[in-house]
Amino acid sequence: KEVVSPHLRGLPPVLGRGLRVLVLGSFPGAASLAAGQYYAHPRNHFWPLMAAVIGVPLPALPYRQRLAALRAHGIGLWDAIVACRRRGSLDGAIRDAEPAEVGRVRRAAPELALVCFNGKTAARSLAVWSDAGYATLALPSSSPAYTRPFAEKLAAWQAIGAFLHALSEAGR
Repeated sequence: KEVVSPHLRGLPPVLGRGLRVLVLGSFPGAASLAAGQYYAHPRNHFWPLMAAVIGVPLPALPYRQRLAALRAHGIGLWDAIVACRRRGSLDGAIRDAEPAEVGRVRRAAPELALVCFNGKTAARSLAVWSDAGYATLALPSSSPAYTRPFAEKLAAWQAIGAFLHALSEAGR
């Protein structure tokens, strides 16, 4: 007999005016939910990747300052799935997923131009965001479960910095 997993709610979105890029994960892992912080697992590459992209030592900063630095660079965070049932932290265990609302993002971040997807599970919602008029970018997962070398992940994630640089060069 299958044991029903608990119904979980994700973390609140990190949105706001002036955001140009939104990074959507799949759904927070157990460490992130317990800490109430995005990418709280110490081996997750998200904060080192974003530090390299924006040139700010994010892993050394307290969490609130990390979020402030991302916002200052026009980057927001949320998840493609805002609620689900899941045992453990693996995306493959997600059941009864409730998707993030494009309309909520559009209202909170009207200047948003690019939606990035952190890993394959998040990228399953790529078409929804593309159909809503956003540029989209599927990125390799920052999760420690995705064992590609950091340098390989970073090469793909640098596209965020290139996008933001192109916007600033265009004066937008």
